[in-house]
Amino acid sequence: MPPPVFRFAPSPNGRLHLGHAYSALLNFDLARQSGGRFLLRIEDIDGSRSRPEYEAAIYEDLAWLGIVWETPVRRQSEHFDLYRDAMEQLAGQGLVYQAFESRAEIARMIEQSKPLSDKPWPRDPDGAPLYPGSAAALSPQQREARMQAGEPFVLRLDSRIACRRAGALVWEEQGSGPGGETGHVAARPEAWGDVVLARKETPTSYHLSVVIDDALQGVTHVVRGQDLFWATSVHRLLQQLLGLPAPVYRHHGLLRGEDGRKLSKSAQATSLQALREQGLSPQNIREMVGLP
Repeated sequence: MPPPVFRFAPSPNGRLHLGHAYSALLNFDLARQSGGRFLLRIEDIDGSRSRPEYEAAIYEDLAWLGIVWETPVRRQSEHFDLYRDAMEQLAGQGLVYQAFESRAEIARMIEQSKPLSDKPWPRDPDGAPLYPGSAAALSPQQREARMQAGEPFVLRLDSRIACRRAGALVWEEQGSGPGGETGHVAARPEAWGDVVLARKETPTSYHLSVVIDDALQGVTHVVRGQDLFWATSVHRLLQQLLGLPAPVYRHHGLLRGEDGRKLSKSAQATSLQALREQGLSPQNIREMVGLP
């Protein structure tokens, strides 16, 4: 049997914090304990937010924690051609369509629907309202005309057709979900609606690139936070549609601040750099995140 393969895949759009340290150390520890491999992947598909200095800081922080990774490091921005190929494969199956509405327009469409129904608009597991799906009714000629006119667009997965084609899906969960889900978990990709798989200016999304990369890198165990637990439903759907293997998943609890919110870059969580400058040691960090 080949050794198990684990990975840590941060985005270089800010400094790493304790939440990142926990996930990175947990993956590294599990790889060592199982005689497996540990990979580092830089998820930098968002060119507007990714910065070279943040990538350099990722290497610095992880090395300070005592983490060793294989080289070369995979950068998603160097593999857009592979994601385009996957999109073309899905489009060839009739599973993708262009949608032209902005977020503001979608919000307006949802608001205008309220007088027509007393039921709340359906939302995905993250709480965002589902896309109304109106662009799916456009003819190929209408879509082509709007693209030729230079209108911005996203490429969405037609979840109704995709879910019917893929059939029932499950994944093996070695951790637990927000509600204690573990073992064989039934995927519910339909709960996400017609998810965005790519944009006019970026040929991929997180959902698409992560399943492609995990498959190409031979990742056997995906260990990540519970905030991505139900996103696994979308990933299992894409794996099935693209003929990719399904890794084992292990979702762990999230580290939270005093306000109860998960630690995040957007909430200005204290960085590992700042903790290091305060005199904390790598062992202090391990103790703070609950690892021996």
